Amino acid sequence: MIELEKTYLAKFIPDDLGDCEHKEIIDVYVPKESIHPSLRLRKNGNHFEMTKKEPLKEGDASQQREQTIILTKQEFTTLNNQVEGKRIRKIRYQFKHKNNTAEIDVFQDTLAGLVLADIEFKNNDDKNNFQIPDFCLAEVTQETFLAGGMLCGKSYGDIESGLDKFGYKKLIDLSGN
Repeated sequence: MIELEKTYLAKFIPDDLGDCEHKEIIDVYVPKESIHPSLRLRKNGNHFEMTKKEPLKEGDASQQREQTIILTKQEFTTLNNQVEGKRIRKIRYQFKHKNNTAEIDVFQDTLAGLVLADIEFKNNDDKNNFQIPDFCLAEVTQETFLAGGMLCGKSYGDIESGLDKFGYKKLIDLSGN
């Protein structure tokens, strides 16, 4: 499957985000020793999977080949307990924006304060003509330091200098963090 998407830093959390469907996501990226692992185990609400993502073209993170294997809870638990990986936890909200759905990720734990929005597209024309939403500060699709495989195992302080170049300010999530 080919995934077409853009990623944005949030400028603010939309007022009605708390009313949106949401779920906890736990990602475990492997191998732990890799600087930017492309293989991840994911608990996505009550769904479990293993996914590998690779850019179709070097230097363009907006188009990726995505291979996913659906796992049972037992398979996920077994793999999760046996592999040493870098973990990340976030709450993902399904936020309707015009004709698209923005997946707004409110990061938890050591990355609290980081909020990213991913928007997937059906075709390249839609992707190329998309206008940045008002609740977003900057497009960061090509910013490697904000890719999931790069964020895992890091803290907000580890990425703060990279966020500073966009004028990003740490956001308070809906639970008060």
